Amino acid sequence: MNVSRRSFLLTSGLLGLAGTGALTACGSSGAAGGGDGDGKELAFWYWAGAISDTVVKDVAAAQTGITITPSIIGGDFKQKLTTTLSAGQSVPDITGVKGEDMPSFLTQADAFLDLNDLGAKDIASSFSAAKYAAATTKDGKQIGLPIDLGPTATYYREDSFAAAGLPTDPTAAGEAVKTWDGWFDAAKKVKAATGAASVRNTTDIFAVALAQQPSTFVTEDGAWGGESDAVKKSWDLAVQAHTDGVSGAVFDGTGYNQALAAGTIVGHVGPAWFGLDIASGAPDTSGKWRVTQCPDGPANIGGSFLTLTTACRNPKASFEFIKTLLTPENAAKSFTDASVFPATLAAYDLPALTAGQEFYGGQATIEVFGPAAEALPTVYDDANNAAIAAPYYTELSNVEGGKDATAAWNDAVSAAKQIAQRAGVQ
Repeated sequence: MNVSRRSFLLTSGLLGLAGTGALTACGSSGAAGGGDGDGKELAFWYWAGAISDTVVKDVAAAQTGITITPSIIGGDFKQKLTTTLSAGQSVPDITGVKGEDMPSFLTQADAFLDLNDLGAKDIASSFSAAKYAAATTKDGKQIGLPIDLGPTATYYREDSFAAAGLPTDPTAAGEAVKTWDGWFDAAKKVKAATGAASVRNTTDIFAVALAQQPSTFVTEDGAWGGESDAVKKSWDLAVQAHTDGVSGAVFDGTGYNQALAAGTIVGHVGPAWFGLDIASGAPDTSGKWRVTQCPDGPANIGGSFLTLTTACRNPKASFEFIKTLLTPENAAKSFTDASVFPATLAAYDLPALTAGQEFYGGQATIEVFGPAAEALPTVYDDANNAAIAAPYYTELSNVEGGKDATAAWNDAVSAAKQIAQRAGVQ
């Protein structure tokens, strides 16, 4: 996956993406429903790092009687897909959809085939239930199969925990940080012993705490939720990271990498894919890191889907293609090749994921992330959430810059209400 994009998602709160443009039915060659059409030439769109290129190439080459042409689409993938769907020309038969874009596309589900008509129900249990549900419309239409996901956990430096007198074994450390109160207590001990922060910035805490809530800025019935207990609790936890002095207050990638390398930030709370960011940013710290459970239980941040558009010229063959891309063996290959953490549960038992990882001192981190993925809460992510969330993230960065937290909260709520009202949320 694209590391900079993934980090951006976490710090900007793009857990969903607002979208209001209507999509038309797709293309003159579109199939009216699952199973219709026997086209022999099929187009597949995805973005660099979405899935293993080798897996895509091999599965496409193995097709009999059809030709699947993969295209890696650069730039703003969501915008290009939306434009193509709206124009109804050169629409891909098969396309990826980024997880942060799925809430928007769910409101335009008529642009996609219902995979239930092609057998999705028969393989639904193969995937993380919460991630699978994230591509299900309110009336039960399944428009995507999940490629990957981002179960959350606590990352920590073993040597920093030792210096603070905390347990260093992942199981014992997990007991110490199993609640947010426990995590803050541990982070303050690390700060006292080493002077180091245990999280990059307050917005990381906010993002994880929000992802643990069943709904946030917009409720499932379309009501305003920006001042709810769920949002306020998440905000208060984020602010506490600042007031307790355990946030590094670092918001740029270069500064974060420098802090990791220097040991002034020695922890993180976030998704599985973030481990690649840590390893890439501070390779010389290899062997010092460990992973344990997320405070107050797992949540999901990130992950993408494979869909079939209503322009699909051969739905049956296309469904078999995406189903094969996501077999346990191929999902494990995508993990190895592209650091794509599988949504396919059986992949967690394969050597690619069960092997100990040198960066984590030989720990097999799937022992943390696997159970977390299977226990993810099902949440409602409205298409307007990301746009409404933006002022909260801005104001949290202002708090770390010295702004009064109460004033920042009031300003965030005021700005968010205006965005919500413009989007029709009451």
